[in-house]
Amino acid sequence: MVKEKKIGKVTHYFDTIGVAIVKLSGKLKVGDKIHIKGNTTDFEQKVESMQVNHKNVVSAKPKDDIGLKVIDKTRANDTIFLA
Repeated sequence: MVKEKKIGKVTHYFDTIGVAIVKLSGKLKVGDKIHIKGNTTDFEQKVESMQVNHKNVVSAKPKDDIGLKVIDKTRANDTIFLA
């Protein structure tokens, strides 16, 4: 099994719109496959869209706070890995 690279942490989740706010510690771009893992969270998805300051972006860098459309519920402190 390939070790996944940790690239961020969920700081907030907006239930009504299915968006997680993520503080990045690594690079992320649209099309990347990510794994979101926490105490009760565990799923993989492809990054379809993300935003920085309410503007759509195709890539983001460490220290960016991004809005990430997710396919399942996430919780604060869930970890994001590059799959």
